[in-house]
Amino acid sequence: MSIDAIGKIAKYFNMTIDQLVNFEGDIPQEVTIEDKSLAEQIKLIQGLELEEKNMVFKMVDTFLTQKKFKDFFQKNIATL
Repeated sequence: MSIDAIGKIAKYFNMTIDQLVNFEGDIPQEVTIEDKSLAEQIKLIQGLELEEKNMVFKMVDTFLTQKKFKDFFQKNIATL
């Protein structure tokens, strides 16, 4: 692995190369997205396989469509 690649990895994780190479912390077993900002969540989604990415976006589309229908019906029922 080249020093440039290591530098990019360190930058991605907001670390120095020294911190990355001599890491003394606990390595997480699982990544949870609850503590991540929207931008960080998008970065994590971008790293998924195409099929997994499509599944995530289908779920998001489904929830957004349900919300739009719910808002539409609540608005129109209120006017009756």
